[in-house]
Amino acid sequence: MKKHFPNFITCLNLFSGCIGVVFALQGRFEIATYCMVVSGIFDFFDGLVARALHVKSPIGMELDSLADIISFGLLPGAILYEMLGIALPENEYLPYMGFVVTVFSALRLAKFNIDERQSTDFIGLNTPMNAFYVASLPFVGETYGRFIYHPVFLISGIIVTSLLLVSHMRLFSLKLGSLSWQENKWKFIFIILSILLIGLLKFAAMPVILALYFLFSYIHFKKTV
Repeated sequence: MKKHFPNFITCLNLFSGCIGVVFALQGRFEIATYCMVVSGIFDFFDGLVARALHVKSPIGMELDSLADIISFGLLPGAILYEMLGIALPENEYLPYMGFVVTVFSALRLAKFNIDERQSTDFIGLNTPMNAFYVASLPFVGETYGRFIYHPVFLISGIIVTSLLLVSHMRLFSLKLGSLSWQENKWKFIFIILSILLIGLLKFAAMPVILALYFLFSYIHFKKTV
């Protein structure tokens, strides 16, 4: 029974992502974002439980990627589709560009599955971080201005983040091999600042957190060279 438990958690990630897509396509971005958060929690714990129970399996790895493409690929694509629909109500076709992020998320996950260099860190922007950035955009728009809904901003953002997903940029993973401050200093600082920013700005903090992620990853790897 225990060998199926991590896969059950992964399926909960997938199920929550599916519900999030439905709400995103209704323009109910807050509920869609909470579904993404729930998926992120399940995504974190399925691997943790598999390692704790010593039941890692090839099917679990494949299922994890399939769940992630829904929760962190299709769901942000649906949010962008709906946002472009709001930005361009007269255009029937351009909103489909939102799903370009979904396509590049699938490419990123496929590359991750076969790239042995990414066992401890990432090469290219990871799909959950990108998905949470996308999910934050409607909240940034509510708080700081409707410029977020400008078609040029949305489309240029889709292009940039899609390229980042399949880029060769090296970024650290938050799965810690140890609790050593010296070894993980920049990861710990990033986590602490992210928690503070979320406490202050809630979902709207994600663009700042993403920028810090790039900055601290660069410093982290520069110091370890």
